[in-house]
Amino acid sequence: MRKLIVAVHGADPGPRLSAHTLREALGSVGATALQVNVDDEAVAPALRFGPGAPITALVSVWTHGDPGAVVATVAAAAGDAEPHAYRVSERVRLDPAPVPDGERADVLAQVALLRRPASMTREQYLEYWMVHHTPIAIRTQGTVCYVQNVVEEALTAASPPVAAIVEEHFPMDALTDPHAFYDSRGDEAELRRRTTELLASCARFGADQGLDLVPTSRYRWALQPGSTRRDS
Repeated sequence: MRKLIVAVHGADPGPRLSAHTLREALGSVGATALQVNVDDEAVAPALRFGPGAPITALVSVWTHGDPGAVVATVAAAAGDAEPHAYRVSERVRLDPAPVPDGERADVLAQVALLRRPASMTREQYLEYWMVHHTPIAIRTQGTVCYVQNVVEEALTAASPPVAAIVEEHFPMDALTDPHAFYDSRGDEAELRRRTTELLASCARFGADQGLDLVPTSRYRWALQPGSTRRDS
């Protein structure tokens, strides 16, 4: 089972990516599950930034089929002629709360696309991120889900060199309340301590610069009976 992540651009892709026609088309090319993370009105107050064209949605597809066919199907549905697409290895560090198919998860689902600095080898980068940084990120924030995606291969010529993609879920209050985001419970000194510790760790592996940060609403669907989203 492969997991693919497609980053798309352009205004208001949500209705097209949540349409039944996309799910049918993906199922016909071997996909077993679909997740859509879309930057929409529900997360409008959140922070977002990136070095390139704004990402308006990320589409995750689990598939037994040809990755090229999946990417082409998503691109056609999104109306994006040059999507950024990656084959990834998924590692779930904190499980997302279960949500019925097609319903919005009641969280701020923040997705970050990370770039490896030239000063680190791939092995050094992944070891720091996965072994050292992840526990810091989880304990300094109000994180309720943490999913790591190690990029194994870029699937389109337009795809920038991204090393990893992380999805973190936070309570909806974190949209506007830093204490909810950092789980500092109204304590200003604790908020500063947590922020300082997190940002220092980010700087150690280049996650303090050159990344895309995309706040999203998250939806998912099983495309085949008994299908699983996890890599195997």
